Amino acid sequence: MIKIICGPKGSGKTKRIIEQANSTVATAKGHLVFITDTKRYMYDVNRNIRFIDVTDYSVAGEDALCGFIKGVIAGNYDNEFVYVDGVARIAGKDLKDMAQLFYMLEKISQSRGMQIWITCSCAEEELPDYAKKYL
Repeated sequence: MIKIICGPKGSGKTKRIIEQANSTVATAKGHLVFITDTKRYMYDVNRNIRFIDVTDYSVAGEDALCGFIKGVIAGNYDNEFVYVDGVARIAGKDLKDMAQLFYMLEKISQSRGMQIWITCSCAEEELPDYAKKYL
């Protein structure tokens, strides 16, 4: 299952996804991974959540991001939650052009029985049609 947290820039999306991740730690049975492109929130994320700053790995582009997420998931057999803060910013693409990434992430989440939470910087009514089902 994929869930989107959306809103305009500065509306608190990162705070909400961090709160979601931190509140899940107590009940999660598997690993939790938080992926972003800054170390700014490293100490806000619970220490039991694997925090990854993609800038340490030179991830650039939608395909690279998708491959990176697949690699992180492949690293542990029991990943249960993946949180991606700023997916379009990391991929360097407009959200409207990222349907393929969401399709791949949906396939991964279904086959692995995991939840993937993503933040998107846009108002709910501006979400592309393919992404509205993830609200």
